[in-house]
Parts: sequence; C-alpha cells; structure tokens
Amino acid sequence: MAFSDAIAAPGANGSSLPDFLSVRVDRYYRERVHETWGDRHILRGRIPGPGAVLLNNNDYLCIAAHPRIIEAQTQELARSGNGLMMSGVFVHDNSPLVALEARYAAFLGAEAAVLCQSGYCANTGLLQSIAGPDVPVYLDMLAHLSLWEGVQSAGAPGHAFRHNDANHLENLIRRHGPGVIVVDSVYSSNGSICPLVDVAEIATRHGCVLVVDESHSLGTHGDHGEGLVASLGLTEQVHFVTVSLAKAFASRAGLITCSARFVDYFKCNARPAVFSSTLLPHEIAGLGAALEVVRSEGWRRERLHTNAAMLRAALTGLGYNLEGSESQIIALEAGPEPRTIQLRDALEARDVFGAVFCAPATANNRSMVRFTVNSSLTDAELAHVVRVCDEIRAEVDMASWPSTLRGQRAARRLAA
Repeated sequence: MAFSDAIAAPGANGSSLPDFLSVRVDRYYRERVHETWGDRHILRGRIPGPGAVLLNNNDYLCIAAHPRIIEAQTQELARSGNGLMMSGVFVHDNSPLVALEARYAAFLGAEAAVLCQSGYCANTGLLQSIAGPDVPVYLDMLAHLSLWEGVQSAGAPGHAFRHNDANHLENLIRRHGPGVIVVDSVYSSNGSICPLVDVAEIATRHGCVLVVDESHSLGTHGDHGEGLVASLGLTEQVHFVTVSLAKAFASRAGLITCSARFVDYFKCNARPAVFSSTLLPHEIAGLGAALEVVRSEGWRRERLHTNAAMLRAALTGLGYNLEGSESQIIALEAGPEPRTIQLRDALEARDVFGAVFCAPATANNRSMVRFTVNSSLTDAELAHVVRVCDEIRAEVDMASWPSTLRGQRAARRLAA
C-alpha cells in the first residue's frame, strides 16, 4: 500500500475536515508525497539493524546514558516525583531551577541565565520579548527556523542577509537602521561557523542588539565546552546567547544568557515562559550533572573534533561539496528531494544512517542528508562511512548535484 493511501483518512472521530483545511491536507499528499516523493516518505527510510553506523542524532558527546546523569535523574525522580506543575513565572529565588540557572550563567561567563522548556521556546520567547513592529531584525539566511518564528510572532520586520556575509549585514543595517542581529555560532544545516568577531564588531559599531544561538557549539567548543562566544572573548559584546540543551547536554531544555535585570522581564513577558510548565525536578538534576560531565570530560570534545576533521577531509577528497563545514555537522546536499531519497536509500542499504533535511528545514531544492558526528565513533566506523560514500558516488550521480556544480564554480573563481 502506498504511503499516501495508508494515511488517507477522515478527521478525528471519523469526521470529515471542512474544505478550507482538507484542500491543504490533500495538496500535501498529492503534490509532495505522491508527485515529488513517489508515495515514499522522505523522512522514513529503513530501520537500522545491528552494526549500522548512526549519524542521525545530536548527542555529540555521547552522554545521554552517562551513569552520573542517570543516577542524578533517578534519585531526584524517586525523591520528588514530577514536582509541582506550574509556569516558571511562579518559581522563585530559593528553587533548584534558579540555582541551576546561576551555575549555567557562570559556566558561560554571563551575568544571568534563564532555563526554558526547549531551545525553540528560548528562541521564540526571546525574539518576542526584544523585537517589535518598529525594530528591524537582521538574520543570517541559515539561522534556525525558531528564530524566524520569533521574529514573525513579534511582528518585527525581518531582513535576511547572505550566509556569513558581514558586509551584506552591514549594508542592510545602514539601509534600515539599528535593530537586532541574529546568528547561529554553528549552523545546524551545513556545519559552517559564523564569523562572530566580525558580526560583534558590526553590532557594536551600529548600536545593535546581538543574539547568538549556540545550540551546536555549547559543550562541543571551548576548553571546557563553554561555547564559541565565551572562548572567543565576546561575552561582553553579545547581549543574548540562546541554546538548545538537547544537543551536547542530552536534555530537553533551552537556555538564554542575559543581564540580571532582563530575567524577570523575560519570565513575565515571553509567552513560552508564561504559558508553559517549568522544567521537572529530575530534568533539573540531570542538567546539573550534565554540566559537570561536559566540563570535566574534555576527552569527549577532543575525540569529537578528531572524528569530524577526519570525515570532513575524506569526503572533501572524494569530491563532496560540504558547503564550508568546520564542525561536527556535515551535509551531503543532493538538492531536489527525489535525489535526496535516492541518496538516503543508497546510504541506508549499506548501513549508514544520516538525517534527512528538507523543506521547511531547508530551502526548496536544497534538501540533504546530514551527518552528525559524535565522540564514540570508532576509526572502523568512520572508515566504513568513507568507503560507502566513495562507492555510491556514481549511483547517486553526485557529479551532477547542484552543490557539486556550485563547488566547482567556486573553485574555478578562486583559481582565476
């Protein structure tokens, strides 16, 4: 049975959807699932078997099952259960949550920090709180979608600048005036690193607020995992750092660093903060243990970067255009979604599993299979990934991918 046929069903309790909604749902199944994907869901390939190499999750430091974290969580769950169900706006100064916020602030060298339910809540809530119809927001075109969602929710004018192009950013600010600059330190789609020093100088020169999403660099970068902003000495120039702690810290939570004065303003104004329940006691305990593991077990970062550098170099040598990746995130951009399905199938048939990224996570016709490297990958596993990527180049017609052709054009320009 085709995927689209299996899902074709009436609304909840057997009721049919009204036309204004059924038209949209039908269009999705007709245009995307049937016509584009050939009735095969782009996000649902094979199920990994024993021995498969998994490059599809964000536990970069492989601490999700760390015994210290599990012990802290289980002890707190036995002691406190799920705690009190309430919004974080009601949590006050003597709580474990507030104490943990202070520990994370010190770790990042910030004056204060706020813990949120997720990185998505942190980003949307922050932009709602600092932007508005009269505040222009300048976002790198590859900034995480949650940041764009926050701008839209704030009703602020959003201006995209070319990826990692500081000159284009400055030209936009001169045209539209001071506002909020929003970047990722490490971009989640292609693993490239923001020129943070240049962006911070522009923000200071033009009187802009600077927001840096460190979801993919906190824990993985810096001598102790403190992230790129702190390790580059930019803490005083960056007004807000946001983080999803569901990456290197292996927990479902978000974080914002800010001034002490901003904390209460945020908790009483950001809609995700006001209208969502706060973190549970065992989550707080786990985050506290994760912080100590990340700080003390630097060998995990060293192995992560060794693994990532090896894989980047090998894939580049095979002719893959990695779009400037300098981190543990490596993207194979096949382009149109049918080509990405072909790439996914070729990899998974050989026991290599990445994560498919497609619209709305990418621009149209910029879909990809993303490899997320972690610290536990062995040399043999990495060698297998390289062999597979070598073997499938002709099968997936890598030479004709738009990303491959872009890379060749860029190389010719540099050589000219």
